[in-house]
Amino acid sequence: MQAKPQVPFGHLRALWFQITGTLCNLTCVHCFISCSPTNHSLEFLAPETVYRYLDEAIRMGVREIYFTGGEPFMHKDILPILERSLQVAPTSVLTNGTLITPRVAEALGSLQASSPYSLEIRVSLDDVDEAQNDAVRGKGALRKALQALQLLQAQGIPPIVAVTEYLYTHAGPSPDHRADGNAGEGSGFYRKFRDFLLANGIEKPRLKMIPVFAMGQLEGTVPLAQYVTPSMLEGFDSDTLQCTSSRIVADGGVYACPLLVGEPQARLSTDSLADALQPCTLYHTACHTCYVTGMTCANY
Repeated sequence: MQAKPQVPFGHLRALWFQITGTLCNLTCVHCFISCSPTNHSLEFLAPETVYRYLDEAIRMGVREIYFTGGEPFMHKDILPILERSLQVAPTSVLTNGTLITPRVAEALGSLQASSPYSLEIRVSLDDVDEAQNDAVRGKGALRKALQALQLLQAQGIPPIVAVTEYLYTHAGPSPDHRADGNAGEGSGFYRKFRDFLLANGIEKPRLKMIPVFAMGQLEGTVPLAQYVTPSMLEGFDSDTLQCTSSRIVADGGVYACPLLVGEPQARLSTDSLADALQPCTLYHTACHTCYVTGMTCANY
């Protein structure tokens, strides 16, 4: 069997926190780590744990902080945690948006206004059609997410919308974008989200397209899932892979990649960020997806 290739670690650009582990208020059919209200595979991070790793990251010159889950706004200490993070670096939260109430949005706006670094909130959607979106995310998900986007904009936080390509690649393109043949910028798939956001008062839409991964809820359903081989890295700029410049802290330690959080082979340290800044092995089919698509979990 051919050995799996490794890539070196360069510098710590981004530090991620799986702040609520695998616990989420929704159960999305395509979730890559099978988050749900009852999945306790990975538990919440304590604030003290987050602060310890933030202090360590400062010494390593971290440039960005991300909080994900699960659903980060389930964490009762998310606001003080964000306040602390915003003293360190630009900070982003990845959320389904359903728990962003007017009170939460106002608190986020206050944090943004009083912090030396920017706060970005990234809200996930799957379709602009309520029935289609909610079939993936749960009843009422689109309505609540749209309200969150509008509340955030009103507080001076231009939101980012993350769009998974699940309905495009699994359910098949709908008639309004089938002819385009892709889901990227300029396609009907992209345009319908942009136009939907503009029509609902989001003045400067920012969209991030997320490919489908053969893992979690979709493990075994992507027939062409492949692995990276050593020959594929010959002449390849490995710096384009996020695992060369980011790490994620979760229950159990520090992992190479947000997509592989909780995977034993991806855990690089149990309690030290410094120890986790080492080469990592591209052993998973998700690594091939990132290699082929240029996918990064970051906002860009």
